[in-house]
Amino acid sequence: MSKILGLAVSATLLAASPALAITNLVSNGSFENGLANWTIGGSDGQNFPPVAIFYNSASAYPIGAFGESVPPDNSASNSPDAVGQRAAYFVTDLARAQSLSQTIFLTPGRYEFGFSAFAPQNGYNNAGDARFQATILGTTVANYLVSTGPVRTWQAFTGQTTIQTAGLYTVNFQFDTNLNPSKDIVIDRVYVGSVPEPESWAMLLAGFGLIGLMRRRSNSATVVSA
Repeated sequence: MSKILGLAVSATLLAASPALAITNLVSNGSFENGLANWTIGGSDGQNFPPVAIFYNSASAYPIGAFGESVPPDNSASNSPDAVGQRAAYFVTDLARAQSLSQTIFLTPGRYEFGFSAFAPQNGYNNAGDARFQATILGTTVANYLVSTGPVRTWQAFTGQTTIQTAGLYTVNFQFDTNLNPSKDIVIDRVYVGSVPEPESWAMLLAGFGLIGLMRRRSNSATVVSA
């Protein structure tokens, strides 16, 4: 086996190792338990707070997106969570910094984070616009008018940051509208996970290479008697 091939095999084993997969540090990041562990903030002049709707449901609010069937998230998300049955839905037409947020404790290290977003067609057809913002661990991951994004298409947002000090950090989604009716947004598969530093990856790869070398030496030392 060549050194290049050996490295490729080591990398494959590394990627396939369950112990090295990102663990989601966000509680209920895929909203399978409704909005449990999430805090609703801001104001709502219409009394339509965020809810967890069901995929492929043509039901009215708060079970579905006012009759529109929202397909499951099929974006290229790096979330460790499987696509489930539910997603969070921002819909009020008179929102002032309406938000969903969660605070998590992190230790120093490198972290990856992300989520998926979807704009339903029935909301997209409304005359009023909506601004959607996502701030995770102090990083603005998304900040756009729903009218400028794709409609009925799941899109993935992701980023990385280095945490220097252990403490509490916030995952926050904010929704603003000012016209009745306005556009709305669906989000799902919110995650934050620790990722190995480059030095850690190198050590792990070297470890796999050493294991392979030891196995080859063991095999070559076997004596077969006639």
